[in-house]
Amino acid sequence: MPTGTRVRWAVVSATSVALVATGCGSSGGGSGGGSSDSSKTFTYQSSEPQNPLQPANANEVGGGRIVQNLFKGLADYDPDSGKLRMQVAESIDTSDSQTFNVTLKSGWTFHDGTPVTAQSFVDAWNWAANVGNNQINSSWFGDIEGYKDVHPESGSPTTDKMSGLTVQDSTHFTIKLYNKVSYFPYKLGYVAFSPLPEGFFKDPAGYGQKPVGNGPYQFVSWDHNSQVVTKTFANYQGVDKPKNGGVVFKMYTTSEAAYADLQSNNLDVMDQVPPSALANYKNDLGDRAIDAPQGAIQNIGFTLYQPEWKPANTAKVRQGLSMAIDRDTITKTVLQGSRKSATAWVAEGVEGYKSGTCGDYCTYNPDKAKQLIQEGGGVPGNAIKITYNADGGHKEWVDAVCNSIRQATGVNCSGDPKTDFKTARAAITGHQINGLFRTGWVQDYPLNANFLADVYRTGAASNDTGYSSPEFDKLANEADQAASIQDTATGYQKAEEQLALDMPAIPLWYYRTNSGYSTNVQNVTFDSFGNPAWTQVEVKG
Repeated sequence: MPTGTRVRWAVVSATSVALVATGCGSSGGGSGGGSSDSSKTFTYQSSEPQNPLQPANANEVGGGRIVQNLFKGLADYDPDSGKLRMQVAESIDTSDSQTFNVTLKSGWTFHDGTPVTAQSFVDAWNWAANVGNNQINSSWFGDIEGYKDVHPESGSPTTDKMSGLTVQDSTHFTIKLYNKVSYFPYKLGYVAFSPLPEGFFKDPAGYGQKPVGNGPYQFVSWDHNSQVVTKTFANYQGVDKPKNGGVVFKMYTTSEAAYADLQSNNLDVMDQVPPSALANYKNDLGDRAIDAPQGAIQNIGFTLYQPEWKPANTAKVRQGLSMAIDRDTITKTVLQGSRKSATAWVAEGVEGYKSGTCGDYCTYNPDKAKQLIQEGGGVPGNAIKITYNADGGHKEWVDAVCNSIRQATGVNCSGDPKTDFKTARAAITGHQINGLFRTGWVQDYPLNANFLADVYRTGAASNDTGYSSPEFDKLANEADQAASIQDTATGYQKAEEQLALDMPAIPLWYYRTNSGYSTNVQNVTFDSFGNPAWTQVEVKG
């Protein structure tokens, strides 16, 4: 957007809306024609959260989907159109894409009855950004002026407040960034930017186990490794008022068990059906089967922080391993055509997506694969393991990928299953992985920057590979400061080209939401983030 033009972020700019306008859908998903009971809860397939239920401490689906229902920030995304929509914010104004003036709506309260104010946001963001609080999403606040003071690269913070946040009164505050970021309001829809009640700061650990938010659903209980129970918050002020009585997030150790429960009506809504059910789930479920677009990608990441992967020439080894994977055959057979082979690190349908960025490195070519691996010095020990969570239906495709690599190159490849998603994520974020690991990415906001800067920029919250490229960082920073969202997207396309040279992660395929629901519920649709429209699900009376 041109400098000097005043912009009000009531919705995403028109040129950026089409990217997810078709994001919500199913193969039948209608109302079902039955009466509904707005007091009844429904169950959803979940996994044990990796961390306490704090908004800035969830960057995986197990905790993230729960937290996003307990909390609500300045804005979120309409599940039908994908547009940014105002929630607690009345408006987010800027004249220069560097200083943003926020006006809040009145009447919002937390679940404990205390008011949601400008201070609630500023205090929450300052706490989340502070290095001493060890929040996994702290880098999301890195654009804000003063972040480096509360989150220094080494040593202790010099202050506990970012200078770029200023409260005017209870419903107005200002956000000043280090540099222009044309798409900053996109980020504000992410759950890390949620407000926190005053009581939280007296007992963050306790509130992490029994969170008090301001979202459509209120916390009831957390039976670890079993379920998290929520109920509808009667005083919720958002535009998406629930049509049900709450969500029960049921933890499953295998997706096959979840699918069996779905078929017997002991589970109401699935996350994803297992690969073993992909061939038949539409016949099994009929018009209750979901097949919808999703802004998500499946990758294999490398542990670049380990000495054997650090030398520059090992990029050829990684490129060779990528070329040893027969994506087209695996997606057609093992995944029953439910995925599309990836040619880039950004998912299809996202603003700034550019097909083919990966080039030949994402094309199956056994001879070239062997050549590159040899030129790069070979795979360390001629053996690799791919770590994955056993509860997510990944075994089949991991085995197929390893089989493809073995046949194409002679490299010994095997799967390394971890019991559940929480265990796998803890090993990945704790740098306890030896070699390769499964890593997926579902959009937090529908712009290519989210798939690139938030995953591959040095020190980013979700940079699990340890990738650090001065050239990528430089191009990403230039893209951030572009004059418009369109220019930002173009700039990130240039940054993405660097990933093809370094191959910190191997793009595999783009996701679709292949899911379904029980006969107990109706009006179930999924958005381009891979989430059901939670508040719109109706439980039959």
